[in-house]
Amino acid sequence: MKKTFLASAALLTALGALSMPQARAQQGGTPDPKAVQAGSYAVEPYHTQISFSLLHMGFTGFSGFFSQASGTLTLDPAHIDATKLEVTLPISSVQTTVAKLDSELKGADWLDADKFPTAHFVSTRVVKTGAKTANITGDLTLHGVTHPVTIKARLIGSGVNPLDKKETVGFEGDAVIMRSAFGVSRYVPLVADSVTLHIAGAFERQS
Repeated sequence: MKKTFLASAALLTALGALSMPQARAQQGGTPDPKAVQAGSYAVEPYHTQISFSLLHMGFTGFSGFFSQASGTLTLDPAHIDATKLEVTLPISSVQTTVAKLDSELKGADWLDADKFPTAHFVSTRVVKTGAKTANITGDLTLHGVTHPVTIKARLIGSGVNPLDKKETVGFEGDAVIMRSAFGVSRYVPLVADSVTLHIAGAFERQS
């Protein structure tokens, strides 16, 4: 009985030791800002989303999101102020939980995806605000109109993606825009003018 117990314990210990490197390899990103690698990155579109939310007629908050983003990020942790970010977003990717509303949002009364097929953001200034945070100011072009917008960004994690083995960095950010300033004024003020944007951005290093 004792030999069986000792043999089982030895087997479990060996299996645990063998699994430790794999477990470490599958951890993914670390939130440690010192782990961020400098380089040129591209948007990883499958895990990058921009969600929006606004107050609907004073009763409820309503939200949806955009996806299929493309773009680039030039990043050097030692020189955050030199960061360059450029992102393009297809308006036709807009999605809520209501198919009829999705169609309306793409139409001429709202975002007019046929006439203005993309939204575009280009950074003009990046200011470090903490160990893992920065304010990214840039020009947002939406619905054919361009205005400056500031994104309050924070590092989520960086490291080697255990699936595709690519060096990856991920951020989240928040910004507020007034949709009427971009010519999207349908039902203001019944449907709120102020729109909160939440960005979840993943970037893979290219060089």
